[in-house]
Amino acid sequence: MTRTAALFVIGSGIATAGILGTGVASAAPVSCVSPPSANDIQVDGTASCGATAADAARASATATDSGTAVSVAEGAGNTSTLATGYGTALGASRAGGTAYAGALGGGIAHSWADNADTTIAIAGWGSGATAEAAGVDCVGQWSLALNLSSGQFCAFGN
Repeated sequence: MTRTAALFVIGSGIATAGILGTGVASAAPVSCVSPPSANDIQVDGTASCGATAADAARASATATDSGTAVSVAEGAGNTSTLATGYGTALGASRAGGTAYAGALGGGIAHSWADNADTTIAIAGWGSGATAEAAGVDCVGQWSLALNLSSGQFCAFGN
């Protein structure tokens, strides 16, 4: 658990660096939330998001600066995604799972949580991160993936 917490702190640093170090394109932030909308889709300039939730679940997605964020949740799941600067963040949850995905400055992040698991995927420029029950995967130096339920983690492409 200590290693997981340490990696989370490192990931937060990556996220901060990604937010502060990007900004090629400019689009107003868009935020999608479900409920209250069954299927919320927003586009402003080059930023886009989508969120859909069913069965007492909650999904939220936020995108800026050419980012694309998509969140899906069902069966009391909770999913949150954030994408900036050409990043793509994809998150899904069900059966009480909680998924977080953050794609900062051109990264691709994918997080999938099921059966009350909690997963976190954060990717920065030129990197990718995946966190799910089947395992975690990190590609590139600005990647972090955690499955807090199983203790699996990877960072910096390892």
